Amino acid sequence: MSAVDSQPQAIPSPEVPKPSRFDGVKTKFAHIKEKVTTREGWVGDYDYAWLCTPTLPFMKKERRLPPFYALNDDLPLLVAITSGLQHALAMLAGLITPPIIFASALNLDAPTSAYMISASLIGCGIMSLVQISRFHLFKNYYIGTGLITVVGTSFATLSTANAIFNAMYRDGTCPSVTAADGTITRGPCPDAYGKVLGTSLICSFLEIGMSFASPRVLKRLFPPIVTGTVILMIGASLIGESGIANWGGGSNDCKNRPESGIFQLCPTIFAPRPLPWGSAEFIGLGFLSFSTILLVERFGSPFMRNISIICGLVVGCIVSGATGYMSSSTIKSAPAITFLWVHTFKLGVYPPAILPMLAVYVSLAMEAIGDITASAEVSHQPVVGDVFDSRIQGGVLGDGVSGFFSALFTVTPLSTFAQNNGVIAITRCANRGAGRWCCFFLILFGVIGKIAGVFLAIPNSVLGGVTTFLFANVAVSGVRVLATTGFQRRDRFILAAALAFGVGNLLKHDTFTYLFERVPNPNKGLQGFFDSITIVLSTPFLSAGVVATLLNLVLPQEPEESNEEDETSSNVEKIEHDVESQDEKDGKKI
Repeated sequence: MSAVDSQPQAIPSPEVPKPSRFDGVKTKFAHIKEKVTTREGWVGDYDYAWLCTPTLPFMKKERRLPPFYALNDDLPLLVAITSGLQHALAMLAGLITPPIIFASALNLDAPTSAYMISASLIGCGIMSLVQISRFHLFKNYYIGTGLITVVGTSFATLSTANAIFNAMYRDGTCPSVTAADGTITRGPCPDAYGKVLGTSLICSFLEIGMSFASPRVLKRLFPPIVTGTVILMIGASLIGESGIANWGGGSNDCKNRPESGIFQLCPTIFAPRPLPWGSAEFIGLGFLSFSTILLVERFGSPFMRNISIICGLVVGCIVSGATGYMSSSTIKSAPAITFLWVHTFKLGVYPPAILPMLAVYVSLAMEAIGDITASAEVSHQPVVGDVFDSRIQGGVLGDGVSGFFSALFTVTPLSTFAQNNGVIAITRCANRGAGRWCCFFLILFGVIGKIAGVFLAIPNSVLGGVTTFLFANVAVSGVRVLATTGFQRRDRFILAAALAFGVGNLLKHDTFTYLFERVPNPNKGLQGFFDSITIVLSTPFLSAGVVATLLNLVLPQEPEESNEEDETSSNVEKIEHDVESQDEKDGKKI
């Protein structure tokens, strides 16, 4: 046998099977199957007893925290569903309040009002899903934050829209009737809502354009001294214009206590039990809802504390329904199932509203930066660096896109909400799966039309007691942002000048209403420009925000303090320490 024949044969290289394009789908399907069919996939190791146990005085509750679920952790289904439901319920009162106030300001009928609530819930669910998912566009640009950053109907639009509606009723765009005694009764004006939507749609491109600027530039233009002032004035103005007014019986014309007409009693003379504005019954119902929120915060379980606003609404509705202050007519007239575009509004542009709405979108961008920062902090994500800057960019772009599509959804501008940050902090669940379940519940609540009918049946006083607390939370958020500033002389000067305009407008609404009254025969374009300036100056957070922004750009930064004072103080401390040491030595000698 030759040596050649005895050589070992070559071993063929192993064949690696080519990956199929369906392998990813199979893996995903297997993961879903395991989730649905196993106890571990449904329940996991989460402490549900901690979530549902109240904090009663006589109960010794062990203080322990559940595990923290990060953005992309594998989350048990039950935890994802319960956390998503908490997020949805925590947002609910804030989402239904603006459409209810808009419908009341324009005297719209019950079916249209119920549709506006449903459309708001559906639109918020859809656009929240965009913010949570975060899609890559090109280069370093994204849309969305990739956090549980939910969006809701912006509170910033409320006071601005009310000023716009007042201007429309004054110039005859909306119908109104003046009685013999001078009482003015406003008629239904759905076209005014359509004009606000159309104006909002074209103004949303400003925030979309701002999103492509460097986040560092945006934060330099709108530092905490500016954003905090704007958020503080938004909350304060909403408390005065809507919260307390509804607590007293209604924020419509009945708060002026006219001697005749349908608004002689609140909310109207056709209500089940109408009473004059400020009656003790209304104050009591609002206080019941308000005090329920306080009691739930003190004694409720973590789950109930997350939905304390809903608890206040439920208790208030139970008592008001039992005492005859609620009507079932809105529930009966609401459809069982609804969706977007069941009702439509004629889109238009109201020229005097363009300038105020542009200012609103600037304030929404400022508010979004603060809310995204808070969401990143509570989600244990970095708040500096390129990743965080991309989240800011994507979130502001998502805000602008939400404003554009919300108008097409027949909803006023949608912006990032901060209410859900408390849910993340308490439940320790920052997982995006819980956020997607939140979007599912919001869309579900909107599709079921009877739910909107129930919300519409809530008495104004009950809604006022809850929303007063809700709007106060907005103001406190502004204070929290202001607390991050150093409050140097420059900061105090800017804040004082801004609050001079903002608080002045808040306490005396008609200060700038007659500013251009004596201008002789202005043409239509000039009159529209005058109306725009009047709306901006008459809206507390807009006037304060404009002053704060201009002063922040004009006033020079204060020079940093030198280290000479620090060295002098340290030397003084060292001398005092030496003196004390010498005294101690003398005492020991004695």
